Amino acid sequence: MMIKNFNSLANTEVKKKALKILEVGLTAAQPKNFLKTFFKKNYILLGKNRIFLSNYGKIFVVAYGKAADSMAEYVSKKINVSQGIVVVPKYTKSSIVSKKFKVFYSGHPLPDKESVRAAKAVQKFVNNCSKGDFVLFLVSGGGSSLLALPDKITLTEKKHVTKLLLQCGATIDEFNCVRKHLSMIKGGKLVQNMNCDGCALVMSDVVSNDLSVISSGCTYNDNTTFSDAMRVITKYSLGKKLPKKVITLLKRGLNTKAMRPNRLTIKNKIIATNQDCLNAMVLKSRSLGLTTKVYSPVKHDVSVSAKKIVQMIPGKKNSCIIFGGEPTVQVKGKGKGGRNQELVLQILKLIQNSDHHVLVSSISTDGIDGNTTCSGALIENNSFGLQEISSYLENNDSYSFFKRHGGLIKTGPTHTNLMDIGLIIKY
Repeated sequence: MMIKNFNSLANTEVKKKALKILEVGLTAAQPKNFLKTFFKKNYILLGKNRIFLSNYGKIFVVAYGKAADSMAEYVSKKINVSQGIVVVPKYTKSSIVSKKFKVFYSGHPLPDKESVRAAKAVQKFVNNCSKGDFVLFLVSGGGSSLLALPDKITLTEKKHVTKLLLQCGATIDEFNCVRKHLSMIKGGKLVQNMNCDGCALVMSDVVSNDLSVISSGCTYNDNTTFSDAMRVITKYSLGKKLPKKVITLLKRGLNTKAMRPNRLTIKNKIIATNQDCLNAMVLKSRSLGLTTKVYSPVKHDVSVSAKKIVQMIPGKKNSCIIFGGEPTVQVKGKGKGGRNQELVLQILKLIQNSDHHVLVSSISTDGIDGNTTCSGALIENNSFGLQEISSYLENNDSYSFFKRHGGLIKTGPTHTNLMDIGLIIKY
């Protein structure tokens, strides 16, 4: 069971159904389900291309992101890896046991000194490979923070930028656009001096499934510019809040012609998306006798996303809406919570006065929602006061609401990351 408190939460028939559907979504997100398609006995299958590993001297693996250890673990059982590096969040326990891998535990969502150590180690590792070698990159969401090599600014300054971008409600595309232009490895720079062949297998944790955005595209040619980064700063009125050195660096970039890494050296392939989770959830929901529709992708501010999802609630009983993606949150309060708990509470606020029986839930597939140790929440629209709900939302304190009324879902780190999944059941 991925949902650790499944039994204590499943105290009604409808909750049991909801949790079964969510469980299937989480299980579907496990890397082994996708990787098996790409690894054959002696080659990697990339679309119509076959990469015969016997053509290379040594096979190296560089895995970073929230699914890094589980991806590397699967791959090391399928091919003969000479050596590798795995970079995971410091709050997880790596599942990799092989002595061939050096494991780094870095900061997330804010980078730390270990993020810098890991980034330097990965850069050196990649640059030291010989011509006849092959580097397999295993990439998942979270890498932007887990690998940090600030360019002409300090780690403290980079952390400050990260914190402001996390709180302002910027989308992940905007967030990573800025991060790429403050980094020595992001935006394809990691592989620009690589001497050997390689490919990157990527699990997408962004709505656009844009390879240049996922983990800030360390192995993929960047398609954004310094002026794009400055536009993000202006859009969210961050100019006066950011360190002077950061603004100077970005403005200087406007006037210099950026070197673009050569995309052709590395093949990048998306192997899994949020849609894979939703497809599995739809099958499960229908097998449980529910009429099922899908809303995807969820990508706006939580208050807007909540309205869009609620508008889809059908008139008939025994129906289910499955949704997935990643909303944004503008943090104004000092409470605890995350996108998923906040989205559930926003939806609850909208359906509170409805005479229908409705259950709503949303969870993060990586198991960590915002600044909490929970994955998300689940609740039925019993009689909660609107004033109470609003006061928790104003302080961005959805966690305390669900702690008080029950409904926090706990999985712990899941060793994967395909954004958020959720559902509404009308019964």
